[in-house]
Amino acid sequence: MDIKDLKLLIKIVTETDITEFEMDSSDEKIVIKRGHKPEYITMAAPAMQPFAASPGYVPPAVAPVAAPAAATAQTVADAAGDTVNSPIVGTFYAAPAPEAAPYVTVGQVVEKGQVLCIVEAMKLMNEIEAECKCKIVKICKENAQAVEFGDPLFVIQKL
Repeated sequence: MDIKDLKLLIKIVTETDITEFEMDSSDEKIVIKRGHKPEYITMAAPAMQPFAASPGYVPPAVAPVAAPAAATAQTVADAAGDTVNSPIVGTFYAAPAPEAAPYVTVGQVVEKGQVLCIVEAMKLMNEIEAECKCKIVKICKENAQAVEFGDPLFVIQKL
């Protein structure tokens, strides 16, 4: 292969997205590489240092582990009927504003689609609506209480 053909090959490679060109014939081998291979650097995480407590430090008491949310929901459902569970992790609000009346009260009959409460997640207020006509038997959460996915919010009796 002459130099003119080689220059043409190099030009074609540089004007396209091709990063590597290889040609092998019986008497010649041409390899054209563009750019460089990325380097991957691997580092070990630093070892954890033990906590150096100040004199007189007393570690906090460990609270007992709470039962999983699914078990809690099942226990509440077994006790009184069906539950309305939290569809997301967030904060439970029983009323639209701090001074406002709650959306629902115990003993109240609500229609399908009526707002039962709000669960705030990342500054987004999510209205939780009744899926059917029902009676509120119990409100399981306090106002402004944190809720997990699947936590029971209300115990209801379907009508």
